[in-house]
Order: sequence, then structure tokens, then C-alpha cells
Amino acid sequence: MDHKIVLIPGDGIGPEIVAEAVKVLDSVGEKFGHTFTFEKILMGGCSIDEYGEPLTDEALGKAKAADAVLLGAVGGNVGNSRWYDVAPHLRPEAGLLKIRKELGLFANVRPAYLYKELAGACPLKEEISENGIDMVIMRELTGGLYFGERKTEAINGLRTATDTLVYNEDEIRRIALKAFDIAGKRRKKVTSVDKANVLDSSRLWRSVVKEVSADYPDIELEDMLVDNAAMQLVKDPAQFDVILTENMFGDILSDEASMVTGSIGMLSSASLRADKFGLYEPSHGSAPDIAGKNIANPLATILSAALMLRYSFDLDKEAEAIENAVEKALKDGYRTGDIYEEGDKKVSTTEMGDIVEGNI
Repeated sequence: MDHKIVLIPGDGIGPEIVAEAVKVLDSVGEKFGHTFTFEKILMGGCSIDEYGEPLTDEALGKAKAADAVLLGAVGGNVGNSRWYDVAPHLRPEAGLLKIRKELGLFANVRPAYLYKELAGACPLKEEISENGIDMVIMRELTGGLYFGERKTEAINGLRTATDTLVYNEDEIRRIALKAFDIAGKRRKKVTSVDKANVLDSSRLWRSVVKEVSADYPDIELEDMLVDNAAMQLVKDPAQFDVILTENMFGDILSDEASMVTGSIGMLSSASLRADKFGLYEPSHGSAPDIAGKNIANPLATILSAALMLRYSFDLDKEAEAIENAVEKALKDGYRTGDIYEEGDKKVSTTEMGDIVEGNI
């Protein structure tokens, strides 16, 4: 079967890690009898350099016509990049927000899993990490503070900035349904994270999630305030199965979860809509300080490609083949610099890709 994939290598280490994922996908296609065709588009700083905007309509149209999108990373150093001395809608990350909105990608799925082989990289005490970490963070992706009205103006002679957090019940309900569906295939627990003691949007969130939970009587629902959730992630991460939360909280908590599991370079993610279409990307950023040095960890991008096979193409065996190949590479002691410890076999970006490809 032929699957059309749009590639967005992006900025920084993006092109390096996407190339390794493509290498692995080609190997999977050869082994299992599939054809993956790839088309590259520009998004982020590289698109600004070429076209003066972070995502052109032409590039967006190609993404819409694909079966799935695989993204590397976008952006650069905020403090010293020419990409940021412009209006917010012209900055690299604006392309990411635009493509999520235009493609209707409202559900961000971020698995956080601690491999036994990487237990030493986990910053938590052994008595905590030995209980295991295996959770999925379901982050609402197209609403909330990041998409509300914003402005900066002078009020009474003072520069004043306003960002607006808005959710309606339909936006909350559709992401809650996704969370409960995924929990039903896991350990049947949803932790809904909000700030209902302060925010009206969170009180609506809590109310709608409880309404949805009534249709899933076999799944446990607990409500947790976001500040407590942040503490519990480092105190007892094993308690979590599926964490359901809004856009900004999910952005913060998923990065925290990534470090709890040892390295942000290991975390994949999927951004989904109601049908099979999805955009897949590593949870980390563009890491411009190490770009071009062939030392970035490609495993999160490779694992994101596995999610693509599972969620967009229903190729579960093929997805498992990639996941098993990554696990074998780790069991055999191969590490990029971010997860390396004394005694491991330190490898480059391309070498890690070759090793995973060889394990398919």
C-alpha cells in the first residue's frame, strides 16, 4: 500500500533527525511490502528565510493533501535570532500554530515511558523510578491561551499585555472523548488536570469532562489541580495512566514528563483530528546549539514515525517493529550524548539511525 507523507524538516536539528526517521520508514516499507512516498515542505525559520513567512499557503496545501505529516522541529534562539525581531504572527512557531489550526489537529498525544535501559538517566530517586513510568498526556492543541485574542497596548502610560484563555464545551468534549478512548485500551484511568479553584475555563473543563466520563463507567476519573499534578509527576509518576488537560498546562506538563523519563530526546508525539490524519513530531525543540554536529538524538522522531504507522495507517505490526528496534538498540548499549552514561556505546545521530534501521 502507498502512503503519502509530507516531511517538514524545519530548523536546527530538524533535518538531521527527520532523515533518520525516513531511513527507518524505508526499511519498514521494504520489509512489510509498503511504499512510503515523501514530499518536503518548508515551515518555520527556513520558510521565513525563503518566503518571508513561517508557512506559505502552498506548503499548507501540500500538507492537507497528504496522508500524514512528519515534522522535525521549528525555531531558533529567541534571544539572538533575526526570526524573532518581528511581529508574533511572523515568527517560526506561528507556522506550527497555523498548521495545527488549519489541519484541525486538536488532540496532542504525548507518551512518556521510562525504558529500563535508561533508568540511570531518570533524575528521580531509584525508589520512585523503579515503580515504572508509563503514561500518555492528552493535550488539547487548538484552543485556550495560545489561540485567544492577544494584544499589547499602553494603558495609563504603562505597557500592558493581554492574552485571552477561551474554551467552549465542544472543544473540551472532543479531547475528553479521545482521552477516555485511549485509557480504555490502557489501564483505564484518566486524570483530568485543571485550575478549577481559580479559572472559569477550568470549571467548565471539569464539568464537561465529568459529563463525558458518565459514558465510560469502567474508566476511573480523577480531577487534579495543575500545581499538584506538577508535584505528583516527580513524587509518584507511576500513578498516572492518561493525563487529560488543556493547551498551556499540557505544554508544560509534557515537558516535565519528558525529563522525568530521562531525556526529552526520547519522547514522541502525535497531533490528531477526528479522522486518521495526523501530524507527528518529537516533543523536543530545534536545539540550534547542536545543529549540524551529528549528535542529536533521533529516537523521538523515529518513535513518532511509529505512532504515525499506528494511528494514521493502522499498521500496528510495523509500528511495533520500529519500537522493538529502538528498544533493542538501547538494550545493546547504544546511546547518543543526551542519554549516554559511562560504559555505554556512544554513537552519532546517523549511527543511531543506522542501528535502528538494522534492527527492523
